[in-house]
This record gives sequence, structure tokens and C-alpha cells, in this order.
Amino acid sequence: MTSDPGSSISIEAPRREDGRRYALLFVDDEEAILETLQMTFEDDYDVHLAKGGDEGLELLEREEIAVVIADQRMPGMEGAEFLERAVEIRPEAIRMMITGYADITAVIHAVNEGRIHRYIQKPWESHEIRLNVRQAIDAYQLSHEKGQLAAALKEAHDRLRRENLYLRREVERRYAFEEIIGESPAMQKVFDVLEKVAETDATVLLTGETGTGKDLVARAVHYAGPRKKRRFVAQNCGALPETLLESELFGHKRGAFTGAHADKKGLFEISDRGTIFLDEIGETTPGMQVRLLRVLQDGEIRPLGTADTRRVDVRIIAATNCDLRKEVEEGRFREDLYYRLRVVEIHLPPLRERRTDIPPLAHHFLDQANKKMGKSLQGFTNDGMDRLMACEWTGNVRELGNEIERAVALAGGAERISAEMLSEEIRGPRREFESGGGGFTPTDTDLNRTVDDLKRHMIREAIRDTGSKSKAAERLGIPRQSLQKMMKRLGL
Repeated sequence: MTSDPGSSISIEAPRREDGRRYALLFVDDEEAILETLQMTFEDDYDVHLAKGGDEGLELLEREEIAVVIADQRMPGMEGAEFLERAVEIRPEAIRMMITGYADITAVIHAVNEGRIHRYIQKPWESHEIRLNVRQAIDAYQLSHEKGQLAAALKEAHDRLRRENLYLRREVERRYAFEEIIGESPAMQKVFDVLEKVAETDATVLLTGETGTGKDLVARAVHYAGPRKKRRFVAQNCGALPETLLESELFGHKRGAFTGAHADKKGLFEISDRGTIFLDEIGETTPGMQVRLLRVLQDGEIRPLGTADTRRVDVRIIAATNCDLRKEVEEGRFREDLYYRLRVVEIHLPPLRERRTDIPPLAHHFLDQANKKMGKSLQGFTNDGMDRLMACEWTGNVRELGNEIERAVALAGGAERISAEMLSEEIRGPRREFESGGGGFTPTDTDLNRTVDDLKRHMIREAIRDTGSKSKAAERLGIPRQSLQKMMKRLGL
């Protein structure tokens, strides 16, 4: 800390982060001035002296200088020229000029080219020049911190960019067609169509029973196509009431309805230039079907609560587990929307129609469950695989995956999954339910288990006959939410 004999103010000299003193460079052709400056600052700073511009530039090359102070009037190289050249060597150093003349032209030149922090007139007060140097050091510290922050931000940005690239490649790999397991002839036909349609922007309608993997196929089409670098968003059209679904898809303005406290972008706008997947499209109301038709025809959306329309460029992939053609015939689904959606229709076969895919799928789910739970089961016993092959799998691939995960969770110390480790529904006597209406035959003396078996039978029959959970619930005389809870409890 240095104090001025003629002042009551003390000026504390800061230190670098590692505790070292900051370095100053004074350049002046008058030796007496250099000696004065050295005596003023040597207690608090590392002081370097140069009698001319050339010597000053050499010192800048060697030393980590924080502040440079140069006299303007020097033989050979004037202060303005020296400071201008100093910028090239130490651009981060704070530069100041000493002048004893009213040379405004030189000062302006130094400000513009040498980018000096300020100039000091001769003669100066000792306290004044120490205060100027301290302020210059503060400016140097701030500039250094900004530089460190900028470098850290750049490093973080580069890291995020690399991570995003890695994650995008992982997503593309995960949803690549090769990751969809299916060696049966039925699935090979599906793959042939998928690979062709993925290269286009054609609207796709995916049909098939619940659990056949329509969501996975929709993502694979997106990530194999020209829009893969843009957003993929999905919405289950049967999961929300009409107003909430409209808000979710098309957005809304503040105050459009109770609870709309702020403007909200809809999924169509969020996925602009990308892909939107509309699952359970057959569950939509007539009003929603009109709005979806407008997007398909004109590429326009209108958020709730506004008369303004917005153009969007979105690829639509829709999916349904019901017979849309039948829905059209019975007046529950618009014919014009149906034909707009089925530019390319792809039917995903149920698992019972491609039984040769059950073993590779079972091993795939086993690997996933082992990794998830830290287990190391090696495979299946013959009787275990026989039971899997004999099952009807009304829940399709999803049901198979859940069954394998359950078996792994309860495996204990077993090395392979056997028939005894499978759920009662899978390992019990297989019952065929033909479309003609094969009845239910109890096979268990336990009343509770028999009742559950009957419930499973009735639910499966209702879903198979009606094509959707909503209509199955209506047929069974229970709310849709109750049906979903019951199916979850029964392992369907």
C-alpha cells in the first residue's frame, strides 16, 4: 500500500490471482523522470524502464506488462507511434500517454490508433499519477476477467455443440430402421415402404393394433428423412379434451380461455420445418378434424383467441388403431381428411402374425432389462421361449417388452428366464378367442384370479371388436379412465 505524503488517502495496489505483483512499463527519454516514476511505484509494482520506443517494444515482447505509460515527445519514435505498435504486441495492456505540450493532434492520433486509456500532463502530482495507474490496473483486471469469461463461454458453447451433435447422432441411431427389430416377411415388406417414403415429405398414415410400434416407426421415418435436423414432436389426440388439444396443437393467445395466462405456441408452430406425429387420430372430434384438414390443405394454423393465421411447413405422420375406413362409412371421421392423411398408408402387423420376430424381440428386451436393472440373465429356457411363442400377445410388442422386464425384475438368482418365471397370464393354458365369439372357460379354482381372467377376456374382446379404448369402454359400460386403470392392474 502506498500513501501520498501530501494526501490523507492511501491507494492499495492490487495483486494478480496467483499473488504476483502487476508489471508497469515507463518509456521516456529523460532519465530523471524515469527515476522519479520508479521511486513512486517500485514498492507496489514490478517496474520496467525504457529510454526509447525500440527498447520499450523489446521489453513488451519479454514481460507480461499490465500498464504502459509513454512520453509523447521522444527522439526517434514518438509516444503515439510507440503506443500504436504496442497494441500489436500486448493488446490487453492498458496504455497511457505523458505529454508536456498542448499537442492536440498527437493526442487524438494516440487515442484513435494507440487506443490510450488517458493522457497525463506534465508536471503531475504524485498522488494523481498513482490514482491513474490504479484505475488502469482495475481496467486491466476487468478486461482480463472478460477475456476469461469469453473463453469459458466459448469452451462451454463448443462442448454443448459437441454434445448436441453426439446426442443427435445417438437419437438418429436409436430410431434408425435398423433398430426396429423384424426379420419376418411381413416386416420386411414394411421396411421396403418405410425406406422409400422416408426420403419424401409425403404424409403417412400408420395403422395397426395398440403396441405394434407406431411411435417408433414414426420417429424412424423422421430421422431417416430430409427433416431430421428439425424438431420431431408427438401428441396423443385421444388424451385431451377438444379445447386443450386445440391449444396444444395450434397454440393460444392470452385470455383465450380460463387459465390462458400467457401466449403459447402450439406444436405445429414449434415443429415448423420438422415433423409432427398425431397418434390416435381416430379419436379426434369433428371440429378438430376440420382444423387438421385446413393444415393439410393450406399449411395454415390459427391459434385460439385470434383471427390471425400463420403458415407452417410441417410433415404430418398420423397413426390409428381403429379402422378409419369404417369410421368414415359410419360418419364419425371426415372422408376428405382420411384421404389427405393416407397419402401413404403403412399397416404394422400384429405380433401374432409375425411369430418369427418373437425370439429376437425377446432377447432385445432382455438385454435392455439387464442393463436397466443391473442383471445378467443369459437368455431363455426352451419351455420359457415356447410359452412366449405360443402367446397371442394382444398387446403386441409393448406387452412382450413389459413381460420380459417383469420376469427380469423377479428373476432373483436365475440365469435364464423359464416358463415358471413368466406371469400367470402367459404361462397358463392358452385360450383362443375366435372372432366368432369363443366363450370364456375358467381354468382356476381361485375366484379372484378367475374374475381377473374374465375381465382380461372381456377387455381384449371389446378392444378387438371396436378398435379403440374409448369405444371399448363405452361397450363395457365404464369410463375410459377406469378402463385404463383396470388394464394397467391386469397387465394388459
